[in-house]
Amino acid sequence: MANSSRGPSVGIVTVAYRSNRVLDPFLRSSSAASAAPLSVVVVDNAPGNEDDASRVAADHGARYLPMPENPGYGGAVNAGVKTLPEGIEWVLISNPDVVLAPGSIDVLRAAGAGGATIGAVGPAVLNPDGSVYPSARAIPSLRNGIGHALFVNLWARNPWTLAYRRESDPSDQPRDAGWLSGSCLLVRRSAFDAVGGFDEGYFMYFEDVDLGFRLGRAGYRNVYEPSATVTHVGAHSTGSESARMVAAHHASARRFLSKKYASWWLWPVRVVLAIGLAVRSRAIQRRLPSE
Repeated sequence: MANSSRGPSVGIVTVAYRSNRVLDPFLRSSSAASAAPLSVVVVDNAPGNEDDASRVAADHGARYLPMPENPGYGGAVNAGVKTLPEGIEWVLISNPDVVLAPGSIDVLRAAGAGGATIGAVGPAVLNPDGSVYPSARAIPSLRNGIGHALFVNLWARNPWTLAYRRESDPSDQPRDAGWLSGSCLLVRRSAFDAVGGFDEGYFMYFEDVDLGFRLGRAGYRNVYEPSATVTHVGAHSTGSESARMVAAHHASARRFLSKKYASWWLWPVRVVLAIGLAVRSRAIQRRLPSE
């Protein structure tokens, strides 16, 4: 992570939360992911514990930013981006439980250089078994969002899920998407700043959907570039948090859809969506094993 005379033009912001086990391999993989120097920031949403990320960040020459309280993923990313030098043109936003393939940042950056209206570029996100996670999706709508939510667990290849996840598109072809997974994406810093970064009203879930939606609304493109690959080695949350996470997911979905369908005359739609999401959240939580 050495500096050039001009300084790095690519930054990395990753958010740690008791993540030392996965943070070290992520930072090690970043060195081979870019031929250009990088400015790296590790934002810690849980400082002061036995898994404090300060030592791992220091071992890799990364800047360490402890948060006084946990603002969620989007709020932590926003705080990290603000600390990057002014010369940073592109920012890789990533979970720490990701391993970047060699040259992957260079491939994403080259794709982003393909047009001034490209606001974000996402890689193919691989599962540990090598399968491709559908990380470039359409913006949820009343049709595909509700159909996906209702039928995905009963009929995996229903037409609404296929439209939402865009699984009918060849997985090895670059394409525009409605939004890209926040687990790992490269954003043009000027575009990120222009839309105000992540909406910090989302504590967890849907902040990436919302970002892709606002980038698109502002005239920027979200581009999926599968020739760049990263491996999502797995989240490190515990099963005891499942009910809370289900509730948070549905609350974030409600927030997003309420923003998307914000016109006063769409208030009946918002009411129906709120009721439906609340019912679905309770139904899923009842099926979870007791803590």
